[in-house]
Parts: sequence; structure tokens; C-alpha cells
Amino acid sequence: MNKKVGIVLINFQNYAERFLLPCRDSLRCQDYPADLINVYIIDNASTAGTLEYLRVNYPEAKILPRLDGNYAAANNLGFAEAKADGCDYLLTVNMDTRMEPTWLRELVAALENNPEAGIAQSKILLLPRTAEEKESPKINSLGNRIHFLGFGFTSAYGEADREISGYPEITGYASGCSFIIRPEVFTKIGGYNEEYYMYHDDLEISLKVKLAGYKIILAPRSVIYHQYEFSRSTKMIYYMERNRYLTIMTFYPAYLVFLIILPCIIMDLGMFFYSMIRGWFKEEMKVYRYFLRFKNYSLVEKEKAKIEAFKTVPFSKIAKNFVGKIEFIEIANPILKYIVNPVFNLYWRLIRKIV
Repeated sequence: MNKKVGIVLINFQNYAERFLLPCRDSLRCQDYPADLINVYIIDNASTAGTLEYLRVNYPEAKILPRLDGNYAAANNLGFAEAKADGCDYLLTVNMDTRMEPTWLRELVAALENNPEAGIAQSKILLLPRTAEEKESPKINSLGNRIHFLGFGFTSAYGEADREISGYPEITGYASGCSFIIRPEVFTKIGGYNEEYYMYHDDLEISLKVKLAGYKIILAPRSVIYHQYEFSRSTKMIYYMERNRYLTIMTFYPAYLVFLIILPCIIMDLGMFFYSMIRGWFKEEMKVYRYFLRFKNYSLVEKEKAKIEAFKTVPFSKIAKNFVGKIEFIEIANPILKYIVNPVFNLYWRLIRKIV
């Protein structure tokens, strides 16, 4: 069962100085043959200082510098290098994590035992910060959910950890915090769409894996702890808003776009006014400007053509597992709870029958 694995970590500016050492130490403690583990660190926005830090502190890793901060492109680079080195499995993991010693072995076992699966995700727990949290750890993700308007969010976030048997199918998408993918699947789907840059890149690649006819599963005995911090940065706002529209334009068939156009407009108006209140109006305008450029539509059309070439599963089958509520405690508010979610959930329940 021992397979050669390529593990991709992505650094950005001073990220490694904050998170690398505990992550490195837990990787070194894996109960998996060390000679079958290749670690690749993609140094995004690389400088002489970051390169030196990585080389000194993780000498056995292969360091690959990049000049910009494109997270999707960094994963493509790391996976390409791992494939060239003959790795049997490809694995992406956040640097702000710490793994149980059985983490890697259980991820590999998940794909070995489930030939129909293209991706397996770890059970991702929140990194405990107190003695109480160590006794009762909380869940970060058991797989993520897709809202029919293109939003992605974690499932079971903040809930108490629990035992899970078998390898449950993830009906939404795999969290990019920690998942393993077969190299032949990654090649077949053409890797990450680098236009996503960052955020929802895991949603995008998961949809392609499903359209290619593979399942995505949870490996509940592969446990990883994530030092998760929900970001409300303007950069996150821009890419999450832009990329949910990229998802709709790239993946949704025309009839489904027509069916959701009304809630899309309502949501867009809400986001427009909310952005003015919250102080990220410029980012909202930047999203609109992106879609006013004709060249970006040509990029979408090219990506759609690539997907059609390998698609074996109709999108409607995948869309039936989309949800009508956004249930994520980090953004919970009365308007979302009492107005937006009930209205959109009812609408989705009605139209899902004809999707």
C-alpha cells in the first residue's frame, strides 16, 4: 500500500516564519516511510529572504520560487513537479496546520480503498488554543457545501468532534486545507483554473473532478488541526465575489443561469449596498469591472470547452446537492437568518425539482 506522495505547501511573504516549523515537525513525525514523502514548498511572492528561510528550516523540501501570489498557479506548479518526480499521489495542505502521525497514511488508504474516488479530504479540526479545547476539539470542516448562487462554506464548522465510520461521500466540495488527489485525475481535468487566483479554487477543482465522474470522499481517520482565522480582508471579498460568478459562468448550463437570475440580482443588490456599509465598495466595483472586459469572457469560454472534453456526468446531477442556505457562524446575522436564508432556501427547493 505504501505509495510515493508529493505534498505541496504554499508560502506567501512571511507566512513560513509564522507557521512552517510546527507543520514541518508534524510532517516529519508521520508514521509513513520517509523515503516515500516528497515535500514541495512553493514560495509565492518570493524574495531572497523567504528563500533562505525555507532552505535553512526545511532542507529536505524542494523549494520552488514564484513572483506573484497566485495560489491556484502555485498548486499547479507543485503538482507538476510531483508528477515529474513520479509521485503516485498528490497532496495539498495548508502551512498553518499540524497533523496527527497517522494523517498521511489514512489519506493514502482512503484512495487505495476507494477506486471510484478522485479526491479524499482529511477530517479538519480547529487547532486547540486552550486545555478545554484540547479535551473537546471543534470541527473546521468535514467537507464543504455549495450554495446555488456560487458561495462555498464549510460544513459542521464549530461543532464538537465526533467519530465517523467508513468514507462518507462529500456532496459539496473538498477543502483545500488538506486533500489528496490522484495524479491521473488531476491531469485529466487540467489542474486548477489559474484565473481563480485564490479563494474557491478548491470548489472549482472539486466540481471538475465530479464532472469527470469521480467521487470526493472524507477520510475521517486522517486528522489535521488547522490554525483557522476567518478573513474579512478586502482581497478575500474581491476574489470570493468574483470567483463565485466565475463558477456560475463556467459551470452552470444556460437554463440553470436563467432559473437563478432573479435571486442573483437580489443578492447582487444586497451585496452592493452591504459593501457600502462595510467599507469594501471599491472591491465590489472591481468585480463589476472584471466582467466588463470582453477578454475575460473568452477565458470563460475556453475553460468551458476544456470541461466539455472530459465531462461524463451532467452538471444537473451535481447541482441537486447544492444548498439554499448559507450556514456559517462567522457571517451569521439576523438578515441572513430570518430573511435571506428562508427566501432563497424556499426558492431553491422549488427549482431544484426541475434542475
